[in-house]
Amino acid sequence: MNYKKSIGVISLLASALLLGGCDMALMNPKGTIGAEQKTLILTAIGLMLIVVIPVIIMAIVFALRYRETRKATYRPDWAHSNKIELVVWTVPIIIILILGTITWKTTHELDPYKPLVSDQEPVTIQVISMDWKWLFIYPDQGIATVNEIAFPVGVPVNFKITSDSVMNSFFIPQLGGQIYAMAGMQTKLHLIAEEPGVYKGISASYSGHGFSDMKFTATATPTREAFDEWVAKVKASPDTLTTTEAFDALAKPSVNNPVVYFSAVKPNLFVDTINKFGHSGHGAGKTQEGESHSMMNMSADEHSSHMPAAHAGNEG
Repeated sequence: MNYKKSIGVISLLASALLLGGCDMALMNPKGTIGAEQKTLILTAIGLMLIVVIPVIIMAIVFALRYRETRKATYRPDWAHSNKIELVVWTVPIIIILILGTITWKTTHELDPYKPLVSDQEPVTIQVISMDWKWLFIYPDQGIATVNEIAFPVGVPVNFKITSDSVMNSFFIPQLGGQIYAMAGMQTKLHLIAEEPGVYKGISASYSGHGFSDMKFTATATPTREAFDEWVAKVKASPDTLTTTEAFDALAKPSVNNPVVYFSAVKPNLFVDTINKFGHSGHGAGKTQEGESHSMMNMSADEHSSHMPAAHAGNEG
């Protein structure tokens, strides 16, 4: 084995070892939406490999068959083959049609704005993206937290999402779904955890030098009672978020912000955060039931930003 081949083998082994330590969160889903997205990803990859694998094989075969030392037959007048044309056009077209049908179907089934069907009462969490942390408000419980959320396993979670600063992207990889947080607008995401556990949440959109530490934990408690205990722990905190001044102080940029509990939160803080970015003819304005309507995005309820394979999504 010569020097160049040795370097190549070592590089492959090093890459395998490095990739072996990767946390393939998308391929280890713990929620209904995440499982559906995993199926879609694997299906799409499998269909594309129908083209990719033969191309790789042919590239190797042609290189071996027509190498200089083999002295293959020289055919300078060969120019066209109907059989080859039929294969190289028909197979990809069929695959594209299948992929397009599957993508269209799952894009609508996994619509992040579509509430999940369940006999359990959902938990509502209002999400405000800040520099560089996440503020979570539980309007029904009257509490708020920074960089930590909890909800019972098997219970739908209705996220309402906005930003107090630049655009960010809210993402809990193992539960599925990714959707943008935008100032002056509200987006939505519906998720459910099928197994109890602590899952990592991240910002999936670059938003400044503190972006890489803009992380949070999402705990799926095994029972509703365990969730109630967590709520009681938050309510025992001496900190509150009941004034505009307290919110403004929290909103100041910070990196790797610790978890903070607020036992009380200012009413309509989420809606006020949206409305403060409203301008005449632009941005967001108040509507009924505290919802936000944006002329710029033709209402967030109508046009959610999501990608079907590894983005936001739900199954009704």
